[in-house]
Amino acid sequence: MHTILAVDDSASMRKMVSFTLVGAGFQVVEAVDGIDAFEKAQKQRFDLVLTDQNMPRLDGIGLVRKLREQPAYAQTPILILTTESSDQMKQAGRAAGATGWLVKPFDPNRLIEVIRKVIR
Repeated sequence: MHTILAVDDSASMRKMVSFTLVGAGFQVVEAVDGIDAFEKAQKQRFDLVLTDQNMPRLDGIGLVRKLREQPAYAQTPILILTTESSDQMKQAGRAAGATGWLVKPFDPNRLIEVIRKVIR
């Protein structure tokens, strides 16, 4: 079973994402921001990271950069799920090493479809 790290500073969004992913057969660990996520990623290996962009302490793009510096996460799929939809932000995400960019509100079926496509 694949384990996903779901990162969002909104508790209700974390719950919705978790509910969707667990329902599709994934194990989910939640993190409240980029720092919390990075600390959890040091202690446990995840098959995919799904992160919000706008969060306190460390945003999604910052988290992507920090994870990509770690050999264990050099190839791990990292998806950014955010309300941000500008091309400039998406480009910054790609430059940091994000695998993909999804815009909130998310379609649960589309989210699962994208995750299944990129997860190993």
